Amino acid sequence: MKIVTALVAAATMAVALPTAANAQAWQSINQRQPNLYSRIDMGVRNGSLTRQEASRLKTRFANIARLEYRYRRNGLTMAERRDLDRRFNALSSSIRMQRHDRQTRWHRR
Repeated sequence: MKIVTALVAAATMAVALPTAANAQAWQSINQRQPNLYSRIDMGVRNGSLTRQEASRLKTRFANIARLEYRYRRNGLTMAERRDLDRRFNALSSSIRMQRHDRQTRWHRR
């Protein structure tokens, strides 16, 4: 009986921990903004991003910020948080790809 109780308790913990970790991992736009902007600005400064690329990335960021504002007016649901996370992750991926695409401010290929 003790083994069954221990297994049920372990299964309950395994289900509860990922949910709690996901809730804590979410960052608001105010927490992500400095990191994303510094990555874009650093790319412009070191030449790995053209000014056009940086402008497009900042425009995408501003669009996500406006969307978050609209979501927050009625309270942020988990579906809206997931949508924002997906959009932030896509933007972060785009920043990474643009910075490493071998297209520089000084020499375009």
